[in-house]
Amino acid sequence: MPTWRLLPEPTGQSERTTEYELTLAPRPPDRKIGVMTELQFAEEVLGRLRAKHPRFHGKAYLFLLSALHRVIDGLEEPRHISGQELAAGVRGLALDRYGPMARTVLEHWGIHTTEDIGDIVFAMVDFGILTKQDEDRREDFRDVFDFAEAFEQNYPWAAGI
Repeated sequence: MPTWRLLPEPTGQSERTTEYELTLAPRPPDRKIGVMTELQFAEEVLGRLRAKHPRFHGKAYLFLLSALHRVIDGLEEPRHISGQELAAGVRGLALDRYGPMARTVLEHWGIHTTEDIGDIVFAMVDFGILTKQDEDRREDFRDVFDFAEAFEQNYPWAAGI
């Protein structure tokens, strides 16, 4: 069974050497495996995911994986994270990357509520990209925060001033 290593993104700060392993499910025996680059693999997987779950823009799936990576990288020890932790990670990364446009960008990708974040997670779980524990539920993402409040009313306008 192939194992892919998820390495921390460069941050310009001291690099952590922790590696997170992601084990992919084995391919069915009737499926021929050709030589492909990681980019081709990612594009193929994303294309199949979007074909099965077209509600969200492809960038929504990639952004969620970036937020997951950021949350895991911020932990002292790798562990399972909750739906609430991941939703907070999506909010934080969106604000850091897109500032006051965060809500607009997320909504352009089809993410309007924290339930949508859960729908993306469970689409990737159903597709075998992510795994879940028995106690994980879509409801874990329900009403974690309100988008208008989180991205507009409580936007840190004075930050850095």
